[in-house]
Amino acid sequence: MKKKIGMLWAAALALVASIDTANAQVKVPENITTLMNKYTCSACHRVDARLVGPAYTDVAKKKYTDAKIVELIYKPVPENWPGYPPMAPMTQVPKEDALVLAKYINSLDTKAKK
Repeated sequence: MKKKIGMLWAAALALVASIDTANAQVKVPENITTLMNKYTCSACHRVDARLVGPAYTDVAKKKYTDAKIVELIYKPVPENWPGYPPMAPMTQVPKEDALVLAKYINSLDTKAKK
């Protein structure tokens, strides 16, 4: 049984690692794609499309600060996203990497003043 579960995890991780963000309507920098895959963000989120969780472009529209996004990575608030399943706390993501992801997410707000 453990072997089957291990194989399922390996298959899931291979699928996540193979996600091609180049087909996204938004060009995703390679370093961001690497982080999204490393921390399995891509299993539930896409840049510009709803999946299990909200699209990052929709998160950007919420106008959270970078620090708030980092906080929500560690302590998600399901009430902020009705209609979506609760996100698991992603405490394995180092703060530096979470901040890089947060800055990228906020860069997706097309209505932000430049």
